[in-house]
Amino acid sequence: MEIRTMTPTDWPEVARIYAEGIATGFATFEKNVPPYDLWDKAHIPSCRLIASEGKTVCGWAALSPVSGRCVYGGVAEVSVYVGKDHRGKGIGKRLLESLIAESEREGFWTLQSGIFPENESSVRIHLECGFRKIGHRERIGRLDGVWKDNLIFERRSPKVGVE
Repeated sequence: MEIRTMTPTDWPEVARIYAEGIATGFATFEKNVPPYDLWDKAHIPSCRLIASEGKTVCGWAALSPVSGRCVYGGVAEVSVYVGKDHRGKGIGKRLLESLIAESEREGFWTLQSGIFPENESSVRIHLECGFRKIGHRERIGRLDGVWKDNLIFERRSPKVGVE
């Protein structure tokens, strides 16, 4: 298993894995994979990772800014997706650990995630990687006409922003 920097040429596989996550109904409120240019604008260029086995892309992770205000420049939202044929192998945790390390190299002091409660594997890996649950938003949005809760997790870096 190799963790490497995502490149634009990875987009077809990233999009495929994103679509598989959307299809689960518990990975995101999104209903469709956006075109690359929109996805690219919404994600931080320096913190995009791919997990691969040989030439097979197994998963990806990326950060999105939480706000355009400069005071929140070191705060980002986490996305981690693992392809359906590669789940349960520890790839999500490896991606998240690598994303944390990359985020700290890039000066991020806080990472946050919004996770559906039924996405138990995502909750587990976030806790294992030092995130703490800071909130539970009830019926925050609808997906296919069903109200969904969202758990909020946060990780403060012990290396960045501690002065």
